[in-house]
Amino acid sequence: MNASRRWSDEARELAVCSAINLAIGLFFAALGGWKMVYDNLLISFCIGYCCWLTGTLLGGWLQLNRIAVCLAVLLFSVPFGFKLAAWLGAFDVLARAFRVPERAYLFLLPTFLVATGAMTVSMLYYRSRALAGELEATRRREAESRAAQTAAQLAMLQAQIEPHFLFNTLANVQSLIELDPPRASDMLRHLNTYLRASLARSRNADGTLGQELELVSALLDIAAIRMGARLRVRMEVDDALKALPLPPLLLQPLVENALRHGLEPSVAGGELAVFARRESGVLRLGVSDSGVGIAESAPAGVGLANIRERLAALYGPAAQLRLTPRQPSGVLAELLLPIA
Repeated sequence: MNASRRWSDEARELAVCSAINLAIGLFFAALGGWKMVYDNLLISFCIGYCCWLTGTLLGGWLQLNRIAVCLAVLLFSVPFGFKLAAWLGAFDVLARAFRVPERAYLFLLPTFLVATGAMTVSMLYYRSRALAGELEATRRREAESRAAQTAAQLAMLQAQIEPHFLFNTLANVQSLIELDPPRASDMLRHLNTYLRASLARSRNADGTLGQELELVSALLDIAAIRMGARLRVRMEVDDALKALPLPPLLLQPLVENALRHGLEPSVAGGELAVFARRESGVLRLGVSDSGVGIAESAPAGVGLANIRERLAALYGPAAQLRLTPRQPSGVLAELLLPIA
């Protein structure tokens, strides 16, 4: 890959050199008469290619100092280019100059000035390309670093969501083993389903809404055993939306939060509704409950804070988490996510 890119860069440089040679040759032909256009073009291309080859060998491959490269180009490549052009049939500028030494500068000075100018322009061009390449590499490294930091942050935040739910469920299983073994068995079965779904979600950062709903359903099955008739569940999700991408463990903490802080503290329990809607390029996910509400509920803990941090890491300001009190009681939690 690096060799292919290097050859591509060399071909691009050769094309730029050819364009400069053509422009210089036509410029001298216009000054000295179009009858000499062939000679001027041949001389220009010979000198230009010699300069390019010398600069590539000394500066690009041998990594010599730029001043040394410039001196080598001016002292070797320009005279050699003149003689090469003469050997190929062009007008021999050096021979004419040395036959009249006192007027040699009239032939050589313009050539050296143009060669110096062309070389300066070329060096500025290649330097700007080198700086652009360094800037691109720096940006790529920074992007990779941010991606790695984001991945580590998301993994840490995901890991913080699970423990208290798992511990609470196991405590419920332990209490049911003696009082109601069949219900304890059902809860263990649903917990197994939940953990399998949770593990699959946490290993895949590019999941779907349907996969998240499977996790939520397993969570609600466990909650239904624990709360019995006190919990009523309603799902309003169109099947067409289930294929939309959704990062793992964004919806599940909202459901768990509604259960833990809204419905479980309520003596009468209540209804928990999960809905998903597509509105103008935005996926609106909602979890509403008819529990005790925000004012009477305990602090939400790390769940909502984790969701906000993950939204900021994944979407920046394009995503939102909204909490709204419901009347006469309860809370509506909504996620507004951009649909890519």
